[in-house]
Amino acid sequence: MSSPGDVPPKILNRLRTICRQLPDTYEEPAWIGVRWRIRTRTFAHVYTPDTERSSVYAPYVTADQELVVMTFRVPVDDLLGLTAGGFPFLRADWGHNVVATVLGDHTDWTELTELITDSYRELAPKFLAAKATLPPPTS
Repeated sequence: MSSPGDVPPKILNRLRTICRQLPDTYEEPAWIGVRWRIRTRTFAHVYTPDTERSSVYAPYVTADQELVVMTFRVPVDDLLGLTAGGFPFLRADWGHNVVATVLGDHTDWTELTELITDSYRELAPKFLAAKATLPPPTS
């Protein structure tokens, strides 16, 4: 099981910057890694998976970079379009509209910011979702 300390600080801090700018969100330790929530709903979850126990991530393991995964929600209509291209996106094993993405040097943080914001909008009450604007890109 991973802990918040297992997620590299560089990645965790970038995600914190994005998620904290969305209305009424909070961060908490999850059963594995860290998650961000709106009310009781998780809109983003980052962790380092146990690749020995889960073969779904085996193709993404490299010797030079620790595997870090984030899950988030997408509209059902967008699920296939996002995951059909493969790496870095894949359909998560749970939930009908949950996507996992492998994070690392290849990550497009502008795109990820949009996806996190959309995930928030999927789960937030309508009046809060309407207030959610895209945070400025992080460098």
